Amino acid sequence: MNTRIISNTKVFSWKHFFLQWEWMLVGLLVIIFMMNSSISPYFLNYTGISDATMTFLDKAFIVFPMVMIMIMREIDISVGSTVALSSVVMASLYNAGVPMIAAMGACLLVGALCGFFNGYLLVKYRTLSAVIVTLSTMILYRGIAYMILEDQSAGGFPTWFSFLGWGYVGPVPFILILFIIFAIGAVLLLQKTTFGRRVYAIGSNPVASRYSGIKVDRMKLIVFTLAGLMAAITAIFLTSRMGSTRPNVANMYELDVIAMVALGGISTAGGKGKMLGAILAVFVIGYLQYGLGLINIPAQVLLIVIGVLLIASVTVTNLRGKGKFQKKKSRKSVQKAS
Repeated sequence: MNTRIISNTKVFSWKHFFLQWEWMLVGLLVIIFMMNSSISPYFLNYTGISDATMTFLDKAFIVFPMVMIMIMREIDISVGSTVALSSVVMASLYNAGVPMIAAMGACLLVGALCGFFNGYLLVKYRTLSAVIVTLSTMILYRGIAYMILEDQSAGGFPTWFSFLGWGYVGPVPFILILFIIFAIGAVLLLQKTTFGRRVYAIGSNPVASRYSGIKVDRMKLIVFTLAGLMAAITAIFLTSRMGSTRPNVANMYELDVIAMVALGGISTAGGKGKMLGAILAVFVIGYLQYGLGLINIPAQVLLIVIGVLLIASVTVTNLRGKGKFQKKKSRKSVQKAS
């Protein structure tokens, strides 16, 4: 009689380790660095590499909750409008005489409320898709921002406020330090905590998760509120970097963020993907945009390049998934035959 041994430890495989999606992103990042250094002799040094991060890391804070949202089979396309509304409220309050610190607190509150409202609508009306809900709030939030400022701009912030977007702590940009701290926290939250495991469970099977005792509605509210809060943090850094704000700021930010998450290997079907992949994708797209900007490539061409990257990443991910599925299927058929 044959004995069957079941082990709860996974055997380490170097082949599996180096075939992970994150290594492909590392290779792509190396290629982009080589391309940028050939475009500009001033890029491949510490100053050029670190200064470039200040041009794209503001929107990267939204990537963290967007990863969780997409793993849960949802999406939020209102984050760009949330950035605009939060920024406009902050600037308007400051110009009305509110202290800058209090205005920044109001900015964070507005962002969190926008995200909470998205989550509340999805929980209250479960038959509505996240695309329709967040498309509606995207228009709503941007419209409110235009009602507050119309076509005007608001600025005149205190001198210290520009430090958030352009300042250094020693030789390292302040925004890069804060991003690294948030990135470490996001990786630990998603990969090492019960909260993260529940996010994956909901994405794999929301109905089974609900019956197994996971409070799916509460999880959605938390994650969408986090998305709004991170959008408000983006608003603070973006406003600091620009020195002023208008209702049309952060236009198309939602597409950039979703592109970073998708390129990072997060499955659009839910339940799969790693935070590390999305973090690497932030730098891949960020340095790609920076490098093409060095030679004045039109924005339309940049969109085409990013679109090709996304199509390639989704195609490769699906092919890898099908390959694994077919292998499992063939193994089951062999077992049945035997």
